[in-house]
Amino acid sequence: MSQPKYVPYSKEFFEQPTLLLAKELLGSLLVKETDEGRTSGYIVETEAYRGPLDRAAHSYNNRRTKRTEVMFSEAGRIYTYLMHTHCLVNVVSAEAEVPEAILIRAIEPLEGLDLMVKRRGEMPMKNLTSGPGKLTKAMGITMADYGGRFNEPPLYIARGYKPEEIAIGPRIGIDNSGEAKDYPWRFWVPDNPFVSKKR
Repeated sequence: MSQPKYVPYSKEFFEQPTLLLAKELLGSLLVKETDEGRTSGYIVETEAYRGPLDRAAHSYNNRRTKRTEVMFSEAGRIYTYLMHTHCLVNVVSAEAEVPEAILIRAIEPLEGLDLMVKRRGEMPMKNLTSGPGKLTKAMGITMADYGGRFNEPPLYIARGYKPEEIAIGPRIGIDNSGEAKDYPWRFWVPDNPFVSKKR
């Protein structure tokens, strides 16, 4: 049985304002093609990071390092970074030289489930991809994807569905970022079991 063919979003899709794009990504399909096979899932949780004035962002105060360099590129580029032992994946947003990005926090698996379980191990289904480090391991997303483009394989985003509702609240795990910890820049699909944190 042949796999469905997904058409990546155009480059223009990613050129929306960061907070709007973070909501538009919900319900979209994150797809990763590897030699082992293809995995995909619906994005159900995102967090926006708004660059120079956002104390929670890696690019706060226009901090430009080897790690953040891709954030200064055009929208739609892939920003991966290591947090402890986990690789996290972000969509670069805003225009070039405005270092903003959107963290993909959780997906609802669609295909390649056996491959995801092989990579992550046996566990309750709801734990498989319910966090930014969990989903990258399940999908085989690595630091090698850094700097690529989300509008072309092997790692890309395609049209999925439009959520009926979107929940909004503060971001997670950024307690040392002053007033930025309270910004309502986390977006998720309500009642989806794969969302990393319900509130």
